[in-house]
Amino acid sequence: MDGADVEHEERTGGGLLVLAVAAVAYSLAQTAVVPGLSQLTKALHTSAENVSWVLTGYLVSAAILTPVGGRLGDMFGKRRVLALAMAAFTVGSVVAALSGNIWVLVVARVVQGAGGCVFPLCFGIISDAFPAERRAGALGLISAIAGIGAGGGLLMGGLLLDHASWRWIFWAGAVMAGLAALGTLRLPESTRRAPGRVDLVGALILAVGLTAPLIALTRTTKWGWSDARVIGLIAGGLVVLVFFGWFESRIAEPLVNVRLLARPVVLGTNVATALIGFGMFGAFVLIPQIAETPAASGYGFGMNATGAGLLLLPACLVMLVTGGVSGRVGMRLGPRTPLVIGLLIAVAGLAVLAGAHHNRWVVLTLCAVVFGGIGLGMAAVPNLIVGAVPPEATGETTGVNALVRSVGSSVGSQVAATVLAGSVTAANVLPTDSAFTEAFWLGAGGTAFAALAALLIPRERRGADVGQALLDADTPVSDADGVRAS
Repeated sequence: MDGADVEHEERTGGGLLVLAVAAVAYSLAQTAVVPGLSQLTKALHTSAENVSWVLTGYLVSAAILTPVGGRLGDMFGKRRVLALAMAAFTVGSVVAALSGNIWVLVVARVVQGAGGCVFPLCFGIISDAFPAERRAGALGLISAIAGIGAGGGLLMGGLLLDHASWRWIFWAGAVMAGLAALGTLRLPESTRRAPGRVDLVGALILAVGLTAPLIALTRTTKWGWSDARVIGLIAGGLVVLVFFGWFESRIAEPLVNVRLLARPVVLGTNVATALIGFGMFGAFVLIPQIAETPAASGYGFGMNATGAGLLLLPACLVMLVTGGVSGRVGMRLGPRTPLVIGLLIAVAGLAVLAGAHHNRWVVLTLCAVVFGGIGLGMAAVPNLIVGAVPPEATGETTGVNALVRSVGSSVGSQVAATVLAGSVTAANVLPTDSAFTEAFWLGAGGTAFAALAALLIPRERRGADVGQALLDADTPVSDADGVRAS
């Protein structure tokens, strides 16, 4: 290995650390505030309904900005857009930590949502700048962080609430995001670009189409799934999203290339990803509730927020390990193999949890099985997406994939919460044991459908190879496969 190779190896190694810090900062922020919602209600002298916008605002903002940020990275440079996203996330975190009013905090969380594009940008940077032998493992690591961040956020939030205050949740996010923003200076910038203009009309249509159903999902536990407002918002949002697809397919420079998303590998992977989010986040709702339910219930462990987070810690660590393993397995057998195997392992773990969640050591072990399987499967997803599209389209396609995972997670969380809430009565204010059993079975079912969708993903020639062959032949990519020429 000559001096140039050594320098490149050190640069990509340091770059992976920067990307990991950026991914951790965003992932932790998704759930770290959850244990402190009741404290926020008291500290900011507001209602529980107003505090719910701390989660809703962040969710909606991240959902909208994830595909937008991915597309901007393809257009103007992924490193540049990642630096701006992390800077915005840092500002939002600082404002959130200093806020003394609920609506200032909500606005700050909306600004934090700019971090939603961190995953498509990280995937794109790895695809563009990392050597082929390190690419699969790096993609797997960043994807695994997306999963462990949810459990890690609950742990961090519980620790800070028990031993400091809710403001330190946001100060911790600000420090990590600030370091990541500075660290982007070490990252190599890709020379690949997908030139064009920003599709502002498409972005606005997408925002409306996503906002309506996501708001409905966050209100289902209060309004109920059969409420006219929930049905109307979901139906209206779906209509707008269908119109968005039609609109994007008919303009020259779309925000999202729908023809590319319709490719069998990309479509199948996105379907599986949404169902993975459904099963995974349903479990993230259920395990902490079991841990914090009083032992007098007959099934709860009577733990505090810190204890509930620690219960998930081993599972998160296992998930990180299996995420790294997934990349190596995928390089030998293809990324579809670890995806299917991982999901089948997760299905088995969730099915056993449905009937065996009454002992904390059993739950701890089964959590490690479930999230180890999900880590193995999730880490294969970006490798499938990146391998199915030309390099200049990785930002937008992985951005859409991150979006569908977020939507699946939202649905899974709300379905689990609704099942538990439906078992509560005036005489029994705690969810019943049978409700937890039913919710675990629903998570297992969703993950089983994800495994089926993964099995149906066809094996295709790598999109990057296709794109390069077309470029070598001096053939515009957009004419050959519906992908914008670089």
